[in-house]
Amino acid sequence: MNSNAKPQPLNLANGLPFYKMNGSGNDFILIDNRGGLISETASAEFVTTVCRRQLSAGADGVILIENSKCVDFKWRFYNSDGSLAEMCGNGARCAARFAWLRGIAGQRSSFETLAGVISAEVIGKRVKIKMTDPSDIRMDMSIEIAGRTYSVHGVNTGVPHAVLLSDDIENIDVVAAGRQIRHHPTFAPAGTNVNFVMVQTDGSLSIRTYERGVEDETLACGTGAVAVALIAAMTRGASTPVSVFPRGGPELTIYFQAGNGGFTDVFLEGDARVVYKGRLWNEALV
Repeated sequence: MNSNAKPQPLNLANGLPFYKMNGSGNDFILIDNRGGLISETASAEFVTTVCRRQLSAGADGVILIENSKCVDFKWRFYNSDGSLAEMCGNGARCAARFAWLRGIAGQRSSFETLAGVISAEVIGKRVKIKMTDPSDIRMDMSIEIAGRTYSVHGVNTGVPHAVLLSDDIENIDVVAAGRQIRHHPTFAPAGTNVNFVMVQTDGSLSIRTYERGVEDETLACGTGAVAVALIAAMTRGASTPVSVFPRGGPELTIYFQAGNGGFTDVFLEGDARVVYKGRLWNEALV
């Protein structure tokens, strides 16, 4: 077989079943792909097409649920620009509840991601997932953008995140500042997600996030919520559990164990709502 051959276009004559799900404002298209209909070579074009808002189903990303030889299932997670992502906390919760609703896995499950194996527990409409241990913690980096110096902290919570503490996140131009920091040489070549966080008087955190791969501000970011909670623990003495409120509204709860300059037993809990289920037609791919 010629590995350079162009992938054949998908034929959805009978409709492709999917769920539209939402985790704290992040929305996803979830598809049971255990039959392998959407191949790896066809995935990027499929994702960019169906994630278009107004013109197709529209979403921040696509989650393909596939067979695993070692745990309950594995996923392929794609950002809306067609790029593969190692991990997505809000998407992971949706994947676990989707697998439970579809009978693919039980109320407790484990699944493969590019960041490692994630374990999950479905609790009604909420899901609690155990994250991989965070890595690459970098504190107090000075980054100059357009003549202004920012103090930035970094941590990888499955994907890389930059965290900036602020006393006023409402008046930050998240897209402009986030895009410049996302592409800053400090985070080359992969780039980074960028989070602006404000500590409230009750110790909870408010967060706004510029997401790599979506290339825009999103209403929520699960791995970003974990990142800001851990940075708040290191800089402000925040103790577990930490409540994080993204722009999408519903609270995310972060649990962790701190010690020796790092973190273990990191959990993310939040909603994973089914918005609707339906079938994609060929016309969705035009």
